[in-house]
This record gives sequence, C-alpha cells and structure tokens, in this order.
Amino acid sequence: MSEVRRVQLRVGGEWVDGESEPLVITSPATGEKLAEVEQGTRKNVEQAVDAAWEAHRRLVAMTAFERAQLAHRVADLLTERREEIARDISMEQGKPYAAAALPEVDVAAEMFRDAAEGIKRLETAVIPSSDKAKRIMTIRQARGVYGIITPWNFPVAIPSEYLSAGLATGNAMVWKPSEWTPVSSWHLLNCFLHADVPEGTLNLMLGDPAEMGDEVAGNPGIVAIGLTGSSRTGQIVAQRAAGKPMLLELGGNGPTIIFDDADLDHATRQTALGSFENAGQICDSTERILAQESVADELVAGLVEEAKQVRLGNPLEEGTTMGPLTNEPTAAGMDRHVREAAAKGARVVFGGDRAEGLPTPLYYQPTVIEGVTPDMGFHSEETFGPVAPVGVFSSEEEALRLANAAPLGLVGSVFTSDMGRAIRVAEQLETGVVNINETSAYWQPHTPFGGFSGKQSGIGRIGGRYTLEEMTQLKLITIDVEDRSR
Repeated sequence: MSEVRRVQLRVGGEWVDGESEPLVITSPATGEKLAEVEQGTRKNVEQAVDAAWEAHRRLVAMTAFERAQLAHRVADLLTERREEIARDISMEQGKPYAAAALPEVDVAAEMFRDAAEGIKRLETAVIPSSDKAKRIMTIRQARGVYGIITPWNFPVAIPSEYLSAGLATGNAMVWKPSEWTPVSSWHLLNCFLHADVPEGTLNLMLGDPAEMGDEVAGNPGIVAIGLTGSSRTGQIVAQRAAGKPMLLELGGNGPTIIFDDADLDHATRQTALGSFENAGQICDSTERILAQESVADELVAGLVEEAKQVRLGNPLEEGTTMGPLTNEPTAAGMDRHVREAAAKGARVVFGGDRAEGLPTPLYYQPTVIEGVTPDMGFHSEETFGPVAPVGVFSSEEEALRLANAAPLGLVGSVFTSDMGRAIRVAEQLETGVVNINETSAYWQPHTPFGGFSGKQSGIGRIGGRYTLEEMTQLKLITIDVEDRSR
C-alpha cells in the first residue's frame, strides 16, 4: 500500500487547510487511496497573490546569477528525490515507472538547469539612434505575479516548464495544478521549499478547478497567465484573463502524413510510438494518421504488430510499457471516439475496448482503426488515448487539405524520402511544429513549442529561452548624453 498523504495548500510560508471536505485521490493503476487533498477557495488565491507580490520584490532584488543558483538547487533536489517522485507519478498518473516516470523527473530537472543557464545569457539590444545625443538600450524585466495552470499528463515536467522560467526571471507564481495529480505537485513544491527559494515565490492552489482556475485567471493581482491544457480550457481562461499577457499551450491531434516513398518500417515504428506513448495522453501524440493509398494496408498491418508488442499492466512492474489512462473522463472520451468511428464505417483492426482482468477499468487496449474519415471525432478532436486512427489520401495536395482541415494545429509529422517534398509539406502544414521522418511526439525541451495561428492550439512558445522571453517584458530606455556644461 502507498502512503496516504494529506496534501495542503501553500500560501506564502504557511500550509493551509481547506474549508470543505478533502478530495480523495485514488490510483488509476491499483484503485488504492493515495491522498486526501485540502480544497481551497477564492480567498486562498487572494492571499496567495499578496504573498507572491512580496516574494516578487525579493526576487527582483537578486541578480540573475543568484536566481540561477536557486534554480540549480531545485534541479539538484529533483535529481536526489527522483525515485520517490517517479514512483508517485506512476501511482497517481499511471505511466510506467522505469520507461516514463523516471525520465519525466530527469527532464524536469534539466528544465531548471536550462533556465538557470539561460537567464545568464538573456541578452538584449542596444539600438542605433537617429539623434547623436541619445543612446537607446533595452532590458528584460519580470512581469510580476504569474498565474500558472497545469494538467495531469506530465504532472512534474509540464509545470517545470513554467516554474523554472518563472523563478529564473524573477516572477512569483500562484500555481493551480490538476486535481488528479496532487502528490506530484506536492513533491515539486517541496523541492522549492528545500532549495531555500523565498517563501511566496511558489504558492500551491488546490480545489475545484472551475472556481480556483477562474480566480487565478481573473484576479487583478495576477498580471500574466501560463497554461497548458485542453483547447476548451484555454478558451475559457483566455476570456477570463482578457488583456493579460498569456502563454497558452493547448490541445493537438497531430496529423502524421506517410507518403508511399517513406521508409515504411521506420514510419510504422515511429507512428506507433507517437500513438501509444504515455497511453496516448500527450498533446503532441500521433492522433491522426494519413497514409498514401498504396501503403495504407501495409501500414495498418505494421501498426497492429506494434500494438501487439505493448505490455499493458501495473506501471511499477518491470516490463510494463503502457499503464492505465489517468481518469474516467479520458477513458470515456476514448470510448466515444471508437464507437462513433465504428458507427460511421471505420473498422477496428486491433483493440478498441477497455482491457479486462486488471485492477481498474482505466486500462485501455492499444487500438488500431482504419477507414477514418474527416467527419469522425478522431479527425477533428483530441482523443488523448492509445489509438492509431488511419485515413488515406491519394496526392500531396489531398494530404495537406485533410491535414489542415482540423481546428487544431500543434504538431505535424511527415514521412518521405523526398526532401523537397518534406520541406514543401512542412512549410504548408498548419501546425506550430513539424517533425520530418520522426514521430509527432518528439520534442526537445529547449526548442520552441506551440500552436499555429488561427487554430485552437495556443498562443506563444514554450521551451528554453523562448519561455524566458515570454515570461518577461521588454523595456526600452532612452538616455540623453548631450554635454550641457558648455
């Protein structure tokens, strides 16, 4: 049995209880009770804002190098505690311990190290002046107090994208993590506390997501918003936070285009990886596969063989390659998309249902579906489950038309041996990121990641120096140097 933790809010330098019954969190992997989570109110957000502004004043009085040392200490603690943190990630989120949870903690630590080094080199311009008596320079400054709202699929790594950059740049933060993964959030907060980061720099808000998220987005003392979540959540938050700087990394259903001249074995392996990694619960998962007609049947057969290699089971057991879905709403969404596709003429070739004989009903079979068409949810919505849905195209023009028809535009992937075609298609794909001969789920944390304009996949770019730039504001300073003594 796992330890049942009592998880409290953190406001300034105090642990705070809620005003209602704690929320009980159970493991999607085993069904056992993991935590009792205190439920905060809007009043707690207001208190956290006051504490954050006080901390912000302390942070901006430090040099960038001093804040970098704090970020490095957080990274050290994540590394020292990686086994304990990874075990709890596996138990409350469901991903395999060795294959996915440990690497997630390592990536989070690297994000803090990258922010620590990046802030030392966040240079700005000295701009030529048309007036010989003027000198023009620019500096970057922290925005102040950030509201951060994060999801459950990478409960340590995704928050670290924002929290590392926030700490390094001198922003204080009011953080509302997902209600599904509070223990992971508790671990990350404790790394801040034991790194001697000034109290109030990171305030942990727990409670009803609608109430607490609404207050974080709309509170006038929170001057900027960072959010990773669904497109629907992003739209709600953007409306509530209208007028504030926003960094929104939202949903995707990454179109993967496989041409008939591709290395099909490689394309099949990479496409399956993108479909089944983290049980498909990644914003850049391979959720929409477009195969040229002449290779579609062979691709589907290969995907079935890859699906057969997936080892579904307890995420703590050696050999498990895929754990359960994290929660019932996600599993129900998978059910809905599979049923709808079958009703509209698609064929479930492998899987297509919840797995039997496992401790909870959240384990889902790796699923391969062929005959997917644009009128199906698989084509236009984010499924967030372990599915490889395959549709077909005949020409490059049709592939682009189908790929760009969806309302989401986060990551696309192209498999071809023709580099001219690869570049043409990459330039025309309406996604913020394009991977060539690589799974859509591939990304390095220091590179810019975000959605395409006009789609519903977000605003701004996250990753490395790009997050540092988003979480700071550029100030122009003009200096009169004319000698007036003569």
